[in-house]
Amino acid sequence: MAKRKRLLTATMADGYVKTIGPTSLPLTHYWRIVAHLGGGRTEVFWGHAKSLREANSKRVPLADAAKARGWERFDFEVVELVEG
Repeated sequence: MAKRKRLLTATMADGYVKTIGPTSLPLTHYWRIVAHLGGGRTEVFWGHAKSLREANSKRVPLADAAKARGWERFDFEVVELVEG
């Protein structure tokens, strides 16, 4: 039996809305890194995960990545995906 496809939505604190799908994967959380490069420039990295723990594991290497890439700072956010 085929799994049912779902549309998932993540709403970030700044009002940004990301829609994922249709997907049959068991995704539960969306994560986003906003890297501040200096001079008002930013770069955004994002992804989705099957658990809060998996999403939060992206935070672990960030300090080293920021230093290696010369980022001034970064913001990391995780929000729950909502079906709808």
